[in-house]
Amino acid sequence: MQETQNIEYKSSWRDEYLKWICGFANANGGTIFIGKDDKGNTVGVAEAKKLLEDIPNKVRDVLGILVDVNLQETAEGDYLEIVVDPYPNPVNYKGQYHYRSGATKQELKGVALDKFLLQKQGKRWDSVTIPKVAIADLKQETLAFFRERGIKSKRLPDSIPQDDVAQLLENLNLIEEGNLKRAALLLFHPNPEKFITGAYVKIGYFQREADLVFQDEVHGNLIEQVEKTIELLFTKYIKAIISYEGIHRIETYEYPKEAVREALLNAIAHKDYSGLTPIQVRVYRDKLMIWNEGTLPENWTLEKLLQSHSSRPYNPDIANAFFRCGYVESWGRGIHIMAKLCQAQGLPQPFYNIDGSDFWIEFRDLFNEQGLIERGLNERQIKAVLYVKEKGEITKKEYQELNNISVRTAVYELKELVEKYKLLRILGASVNTSYMLKYS
Repeated sequence: MQETQNIEYKSSWRDEYLKWICGFANANGGTIFIGKDDKGNTVGVAEAKKLLEDIPNKVRDVLGILVDVNLQETAEGDYLEIVVDPYPNPVNYKGQYHYRSGATKQELKGVALDKFLLQKQGKRWDSVTIPKVAIADLKQETLAFFRERGIKSKRLPDSIPQDDVAQLLENLNLIEEGNLKRAALLLFHPNPEKFITGAYVKIGYFQREADLVFQDEVHGNLIEQVEKTIELLFTKYIKAIISYEGIHRIETYEYPKEAVREALLNAIAHKDYSGLTPIQVRVYRDKLMIWNEGTLPENWTLEKLLQSHSSRPYNPDIANAFFRCGYVESWGRGIHIMAKLCQAQGLPQPFYNIDGSDFWIEFRDLFNEQGLIERGLNERQIKAVLYVKEKGEITKKEYQELNNISVRTAVYELKELVEKYKLLRILGASVNTSYMLKYS
């Protein structure tokens, strides 16, 4: 058996292995085998019976916890099992805090140590209080907007007087012992960056990966960031495709507005604000990507995230406020909702990428270059479809000149795009035929 999250092999005992015991106690517990090699083969350990007595005493004296040590006698030699239970309180080794993660032991320092100690106390980063900030320092307009939305969504009682901000914050559990929590400052302070570096959103339009064309920054509290970011995205960055049903003009955005809103809300609610970096929204001509710094719940994988799951917010107080004002649900259905909204518009499901603390969600439109390749279009047809997306339409002559091909080839490939791939539709008479994108 290989080493895992809960199993460690050591061929002999050294007192420094108390760090490994500390790591197991601070994580999910586990077993250390003394007298086995890295592959789990028994090699035997000298003075096993003496260690049977010494190890529990050292663990008690240095770490202040109790472990079970069992002696196993085999033909290959004796080995010891040190069984470590998970402890609810933090365990330290001479002032150091160690933690078992995967098959490795890590010493917790800095921000990671702060998070660990908070979690052991049953707290999260956003629930820590900030002294010397008064309720009067919060933005009253945002509080009024929040209250109005909450009552309208029937998730806040309308019995709270409009001018009783303290009662509203108490109902949201954003006050503790008279002090405002970090979540309250992020949600309602006019300038949360005064207390929390990087608490804003960056938006950029990229022609290519390294070619930034223009950008914006959205500052203010989290409620303002949600509203301003969505407004900016759907007025400046994301195109509305115009089509007609009879005489009625229909505007269809490249991406479902509610799906993008859900993704943005998730990024803001689940962001690791101790990382001090802003959320990034990258818009390309055929995709939209949202990045936030954050991690999945312990022992979760991307596969589990994409399946049905319970709601496990990274910042519970922020997530609760978003729920109370009707921004989000609290059932862990956000990913399912985004997938359904994209599917209803004929778009691919959102793509997710998790690498360490980097969390990306990517929306691809109907005319994404990678998607067009997968559908079997040749290079010239892909170039033409992207041209139409940029310019609005293309003629046979433009197709011919764009790809430097004969009239016959141009006619044939355009016909394929209309009839076989159903990506373009014909507009106009045969003499002045042009082709536009087909959205249904």
